[in-house]
This record gives sequence, C-alpha cells and structure tokens, in this order.
Amino acid sequence: MSSKRIGIIGAGTAGLHLGLYLLQHDVKVTIFTDKKPAEYSGMRLLNTVAHHAVTNARETALGANHWPEEQYGYFGHYYYIGIPGNPLRFFGDLRAPSRAVDYRIYQPRLMEDFENRGGRIEYREIRGNDVAKISAEFDLVVVCTGKGPFGQMFEHDKRNSPFDRPQRALCVGLFKGIKERPIRAVTMNFSPGAGEMIEIPTWTFNGLATALVIENIVGSDLEILAKAKYEENPRAFLDLLLQKLRRHYPDCAERIDEKEFDLANGPLDLMQGGVTPTMRKTHKVLEGGKLAVALGDVHALVDPVLGQGANLASHAAVILGEEIVKQDVYDERFVEHVDNRRNDRILGAMRWTNYMMTNLAAMPPELQQYVLAVSQNRVLADAFTDGFNYPERQWDCFASPARMEAWIAKHADEPTNPATARPYEPRKEPRVAA
Repeated sequence: MSSKRIGIIGAGTAGLHLGLYLLQHDVKVTIFTDKKPAEYSGMRLLNTVAHHAVTNARETALGANHWPEEQYGYFGHYYYIGIPGNPLRFFGDLRAPSRAVDYRIYQPRLMEDFENRGGRIEYREIRGNDVAKISAEFDLVVVCTGKGPFGQMFEHDKRNSPFDRPQRALCVGLFKGIKERPIRAVTMNFSPGAGEMIEIPTWTFNGLATALVIENIVGSDLEILAKAKYEENPRAFLDLLLQKLRRHYPDCAERIDEKEFDLANGPLDLMQGGVTPTMRKTHKVLEGGKLAVALGDVHALVDPVLGQGANLASHAAVILGEEIVKQDVYDERFVEHVDNRRNDRILGAMRWTNYMMTNLAAMPPELQQYVLAVSQNRVLADAFTDGFNYPERQWDCFASPARMEAWIAKHADEPTNPATARPYEPRKEPRVAA
C-alpha cells in the first residue's frame, strides 16, 4: 500500500471516480460527504445526467459499470429545430452508446463499491473553514463540491466565465407516459427564441422513464415552467406543461399519453432553478502550505443543455488520479501538470456550451448554415452527434465561422453510406434495448 493519503470532499461523479481510481493504485483515500447511501432514495432529483461512451469506458476500467450500455444505453440523437413553417428533423448515430441512470441510484452504488474495496467514507457535514484542518491529515485535499463556501474557496476565473447569472430558467423532471421512438435515443428539441428541451431515456426506480431537461430563455413564454409549482396543483402543472410542449416541442407532445403522463416516481422527480456557468481557478494554498485542488463542479460548472458536466468531472478525475499516482510532490508544479492535461476538454466544453446558449436564440448566419448542412447530410449529423464525447473537438469547429465552414467541408467529403440517403431515418435497424 502506498504511503500517500488523499482526502476528497464530495461524493459525486468527480469524487467517486477519483477515489475508485486511487484505490486501484493502492493509495489511501478518505471521502467526506454528509449523505449516506440509504438516504438517496428519499432525495429530490439530483440532476438528469447522461454518461457518454468515453465516460462509460472509464467506469468499466474502474470496475463500476453496473449498467451495461447494450442493455441500458441509448444509441443516437434525434433533432427537432422548430423553424417556423419549415421545421428541421434529422438523426445522428453515436459510435458507441451513451447511458443515463438516476443519480439517486448511481451514486450510492458507487459509494458501496468504494467502501467495499477498502475506501473510507466519513459521513459528516464539512464546512469551508474545516478544509485547512482536514488537510493536516492528508498529502492533498481535493474539493469536488461547489456548494456554499466551497465555491468561494477558489478564485473566480473571469476570463472563462462570461456570465454573472443563469442563462436559462430550468424545469427538469423524470416523466412517464412518453412513448419511445423506434431507436432508443436522446431527442434534442430547439424552439428558436424560446428555449431548448432535451429528452433523455433514463433508468430510475421504476424502470425506464424520460428525463425532460427544459431550458427556458428568460422572458420567453416558456419561463413560467421554471416557476409553476407541481405540489400546489399537479393537474394544473401538467396541463401547463402539455400546452407548452404542443406549441414549442410538438414531436414530443405527439408521443405523450396524456392519461399516463406524470412525474415518474412522484413530486421529488422535479427540480427547477438555474445554473450560472462558472469557471474557477484550479487550486488554493491552505494555511500550512498544503494545496486544495478543485475538481468537478467547483472547478467548471456548465449549463446542462449539452450534457457535459458529469463527463467533464469523470475525465478530470482520472487525469488528476493519474498525476497523484505518478508524482510525489503536490505543489503548484503538480497542478500545472494536471491543468495541462485536463484543460483542453474542460475549456472546450465550457466555451462550446456557452456559444450554443448565446447563439441558439438569434441563430447568426454561420450557425444557420451549419445547422442546414448537418440536417441534409447524414455523415455530418453522425460526426456532430458523436462529438458530444469530445467537446474540445466541437469547440475546434464552433470557435469561429471559418472553422465551422472548414468542418463542414472536411466531413462532407467523407464517403456516404448509401443506406443513409434519407437523412431523418436512423442508420440501424429499429433498436430498443430490453
């Protein structure tokens, strides 16, 4: 067993993936969290996270992939862009499946993995001023939660955080009564000027449900969805939601059985609010000279519209774990090694997500041309869809109009499969996992 001792504050994806990786390499790890595994089933919906293939592969390597993608995964993206009078519909394949599991199931299962493999979890509330005291027990402390004082520990990176408030008013829930499409897939719906809605096939306590991630532009007629209270009058809330879906996201509304349509498990399946996209500096020097390193949401918090948050957290966690194992001194040079390896993907995801939120409403000419090209060419649609695994490559495309034009030209020259001549039809045979 290594003599290294690492403390991790927070038991989300970042903390658990880092902890499991370090245990594989015989590093002593303690995770601090205020929630026990048994408490998760009674909590409000934590998020609606999809893990892309690159993250699923990391979970397999960590021995923590308990939901095989061929059974629990989804296989592509349907797209609906509600251009008035001429809506666009098309499909893109994922090269390997993505997967979504309710985090009230996912996180306690990985906590059990961690403890069963010899990891230690201290179940208690940690306050911001406790970090320096805790650091005396460890060679390095990693902070994985941005809640409360922990976000204030790390300096705000203004250069990479252009917003000072949420860019969307969120209404997010798990629903039953929405019929699956021929292929199990995410559906990305866009209502220019009003907002976006992502439908995610998600495994929850009662089996498969549909997560609706409804991103509402502030001031639009959809904003009310972030304020209406389900508990006060469930029928009135559902009627309001159905009304908005029919107007803005008709492809989803057409697949709803209105008699069955409701929250999948009850009132705790709904969350409302907003996310201010935020980047923070990587580390802080604590009293006594030891470092606290930021990981996950406390380091990079993105809006959920493109589904990047947990995937970034996993990516950064394993890179940090590799550097902890490789190096013996945890100083500012250590942090430089970590940043040099993880920042391209993190910054790519932040900038790509911020670009899309900023430009989807107004649709500047270069984005209109891009969307039209992708909707008419299956090779482009597949390349864009699989790019959700690699946000740095997406930002390589969207960083400037010239890059968008070059990306279209590059991928349009790739061979086209004759079977995909009709762009809206999925490439695979109809596929709904058991």
